Amino acid sequence: MLDFTSDVAGHSPAQAPDAAPVDDRALLDAYSNAVIDVTERVGPAVVRVETGPKAGSRAERGGLGSGIVISPDGLVLTNSHVVGSSRAIRLRDVEGVVTDAQVLGVDPDTDLALLRANHARDLRYASLGNSRSLRRGQLVVAIGNPLGFESTVTAGVVSALGRSIRSVSGRMIEDVIQTDAALNPGNSGGALVSSGAEVIGINTAIIQGAQGICFAVASNTAQFVLAEIIRHGYVRRAYIGVSGQTAPVPRRHALLAGVDNKMGALLMQIEPDGPAARAGLLPGDVVIRLDGIDINGVDDLIRVLDRDRIGRTVAMDVLRLGRLRGIDIHPVERKPAARQRS
Repeated sequence: MLDFTSDVAGHSPAQAPDAAPVDDRALLDAYSNAVIDVTERVGPAVVRVETGPKAGSRAERGGLGSGIVISPDGLVLTNSHVVGSSRAIRLRDVEGVVTDAQVLGVDPDTDLALLRANHARDLRYASLGNSRSLRRGQLVVAIGNPLGFESTVTAGVVSALGRSIRSVSGRMIEDVIQTDAALNPGNSGGALVSSGAEVIGINTAIIQGAQGICFAVASNTAQFVLAEIIRHGYVRRAYIGVSGQTAPVPRRHALLAGVDNKMGALLMQIEPDGPAARAGLLPGDVVIRLDGIDINGVDDLIRVLDRDRIGRTVAMDVLRLGRLRGIDIHPVERKPAARQRS
């Protein structure tokens, strides 16, 4: 019979009697100290965003979310779905001080909004970091007000980079950070922070029913939106006046046209007197290239129509009845998303 008992009391058979016990306290303290340091440095810059009823609705109650103060004079980043079309917006800091705020601009396409706190100066604020420097597995800390519980901190890691999620406007938000730092309703608009106490994301979405799958808009995207709103009051994007959908390119059409696209952007409707109509585009055309960039679906078409193509003539390649056609089109500036006012 095998004897699994040890001859030396207090020691396992695999461990020598004089071996020092493994001490995890130093490692745990380093992790804890990193989270504590981030919380103390960035926590005071995360505010609670309280919204009143939506414009035109007296029965509907307001909502709660989070925001990040990014300048001492009261500029605050949050999600556009937190702000919505609310008539009244209030900010509450960690000390319980409440101030009214006004909306400087919203961008539903990236689910971001910029607010300014009224009558507030010398606020505690956080710095936006470079989200391009992130790596999978990196420690991140989420700070916000989930379910109305203020100044809640959770920690996790960067699960994936470069994700895409669809915004409320229907466009794709690119370069999204996936994290397993626990988020709940009310965390929206809060800060996702690196161990260097830099805001590298704005928490925006949770997959309901999934454990540990949460998303944040990258800080580099937020910096672009911030600059556009400060300069123009909205984010400038190009517009050609079409609606479409992603559709497969028949193999025989691709071979006949000499293209490699397996998918393209099928145009369903053309706005009368819009840039597409003036260029001669027709319903049923399949866009496969714009300004030298391959188009493999409607999301690619939307992505390429950025501010750099406003007001210039660009080349578009389309398949029409299986034949390749080159068309010059002149995109115009898209009208900004308007917030409803009371």
